[in-house]
Amino acid sequence: MTSDTSAGLPAGGALRVMGSETEYGIHAPGHLGANATYLSSQVIAAYSRATKGQGRAEAGTGWDYTDESPLRDARGWTVSRADATPDQLTDAEPVLTAEAVALAHGPAEIELDGDQEPALMNLVLGNGARLYVDHAHPEYSSPEVTNPRDALVWDVAGDSVALAAVRALATSESPVNLYKNNTDGKGASYGSHENYLVPRSVPFGELVAGLTPFFVSRQIVCGAGRVGLGQDGSKPGYQISQRADYFEAEVGLETTMRRPIINTRDEPHAVAEKYRRLHVIVGDANVSHVSNYLKFGTTALVLSLIEAGRAPQVRVHEPVDAMHRISHDTSLAETVRLIDGRRVSALELQWMYLEAAAKLAADEGVGAEHGGDGHTADVLRRWEAALTDLGDDLDSAARSVEWLAKMRVLDGYRARDGLAWGDARLGLVDIQWSDVRPERGIARRLAARGALETLASDDAVAAAVVEPPEDTRAWFRGKSIQRFPDGVASASWDSVVFAPPNSYRLQRVPTREPLRGTKALTGRLFEEHADLEGFLAALLGERRT
Repeated sequence: MTSDTSAGLPAGGALRVMGSETEYGIHAPGHLGANATYLSSQVIAAYSRATKGQGRAEAGTGWDYTDESPLRDARGWTVSRADATPDQLTDAEPVLTAEAVALAHGPAEIELDGDQEPALMNLVLGNGARLYVDHAHPEYSSPEVTNPRDALVWDVAGDSVALAAVRALATSESPVNLYKNNTDGKGASYGSHENYLVPRSVPFGELVAGLTPFFVSRQIVCGAGRVGLGQDGSKPGYQISQRADYFEAEVGLETTMRRPIINTRDEPHAVAEKYRRLHVIVGDANVSHVSNYLKFGTTALVLSLIEAGRAPQVRVHEPVDAMHRISHDTSLAETVRLIDGRRVSALELQWMYLEAAAKLAADEGVGAEHGGDGHTADVLRRWEAALTDLGDDLDSAARSVEWLAKMRVLDGYRARDGLAWGDARLGLVDIQWSDVRPERGIARRLAARGALETLASDDAVAAAVVEPPEDTRAWFRGKSIQRFPDGVASASWDSVVFAPPNSYRLQRVPTREPLRGTKALTGRLFEEHADLEGFLAALLGERRT
């Protein structure tokens, strides 16, 4: 078994540093005209209050924007701030004006009193995650993990965080509902992004070539399903992916307009000379555990193929159009043209990648059930099962593949009530599928009765809400916030900024190596030092050795 020396993890399989970002759809039943950014800030504030009420300490920790560089393009240039769109400027705290706050409460309260609690836009949580306002949505960014199973667990933990905020606001004057989906059904789309660390030595062009056919076809396993065709959903029908219709380019820096299949943002949040962070924006927000798990696991395997120079040598002709057509064909019979003239289905493309990944994993020794890396074998097995069921046994596939599970529910309503695909009631069912409330969310109700397979136990998710992963720098970030809530001025992916007592100077501790700051490396320091001054003295002393 060889080692990926750039990241310190075994090569050839599903292990790598990864994480997720989920923008939740937000709806305020009693305030239909309310400012969405303000409502999102209330979600953050509600969770802050809830954690304080539970005696937890993460509330109030700000975000450190020092090392943010959202306009650097992987193709070798940096976009000027003057040419950037506002949504690209993620390196500054979002601003919510007093007028927007006032309008959120209605014209009768346009005059704000000086005692009103300021809008809370950012939290860094004790589990190492970030909860913040991303323009018009509350967003949960999971802590860094090293495998797809943990990626699933800490992503689902975000749903529990969202639910806690909804519960906290339920009795307030501004209750909100949150949905783990990607479109409001009226033309707006919001993201659920993935992040994967790759060696910078891999040419970006090779990532583009290897990933494009995979991303075009990945939706048949990971799509969340959507009522309506086209960006505004006005054409009747049902499609595989929530996001596919919103993509208009093959490669680019944008994330909210002319969305590209391959995003070029070059913001590693790690040692830039060693790492590149692949920012994936084509995925759907999954409630199905299996689809979510395979989204992370299969992509990690394909990245290993690209790094080894063993990705399938296929090129899709007009990949944007191919992505749309695959999404619109729930029979999975649609074929797309390759540059070499062949026509293949999405299933056939996925089988090409699966077979190549299985061969590489076997050659490297990471894919063995016994003696492998402990994760790759399971991803390969579940990937193969999903593709086999999609080809031969749709009843079995509907227990795990989200778009198919949702379609079965919608077909039931259609058969019972004689509904055409253009009926607005089906759109409401689509949205209700992803409600974070277990008593309201259709997917969650299916999972509760065993009709939708789950992989992450309730206990594991509950633990991930409050505890960081032990094997990445997220451990150091989360434990610092837990142990020294008044002594952490701010934090980011690659630093924690401490405010030592009796000092006018802040102390920044860089965390650029994602596999340092783990429990194995720093756990003893947290155990031995109850005061921040002693902790920092021991930490910085160790850093100098």
